[in-house]
Amino acid sequence: MSVTVRPLGDKDFFAWLGLFEGYSEFYESELTDQKALQVWSWIIDVNNSLFGAVAVTDEGDFVGFAHYRTVPRTLSGDLALFLDDLFVAEDSRGQGIATLLMDFVKGYAREHKLAQVQLVTAADNATAQVLYDQVGTRTDWVTYEIDV
Repeated sequence: MSVTVRPLGDKDFFAWLGLFEGYSEFYESELTDQKALQVWSWIIDVNNSLFGAVAVTDEGDFVGFAHYRTVPRTLSGDLALFLDDLFVAEDSRGQGIATLLMDFVKGYAREHKLAQVQLVTAADNATAQVLYDQVGTRTDWVTYEIDV
C-alpha cells in the first residue's frame, strides 16, 4: 500500500470526519456535530490559522491526518508551527504513516520559513512519544490549562 500526504480540501469533509471521530474516541472526548463542523470550518477557512493535511492510500482511503497552525515565539521574535493533532487510523498504525505526516508538517514549516515545529502529547501516549523522540527534542516545559 502506497500512501501520500496532501493538504485537506473542501471535498474531504466526510472522509476526514471518520478519522476525526477515531481521534476523539482515542482521547475519550465526546464529538458532537457542532464540534466537528467548527473544527472543519477552521481548517477550510483561508482566513483561519488552522490547516490540515491528510494521509491517503492509492485506493483513496484516508488513514491519518495532521492539524497545524503558525504561532509567534515572542522570546525569539519569530514564528513556529504548532502541531495540534496527529492521528493515524488504528488499522493503519505501524506502517510509517505518522512519519509521513510529520515529514509533511516539517516540510510545510520549512517552506513557510518557520523556526521549528512544536507539539504536546498526552503523558501516557508512549507510542506517539517514540516517534516524537526520534524527530524532535523533549523539552523541560510543563503545560497547564486554566478554565475560564
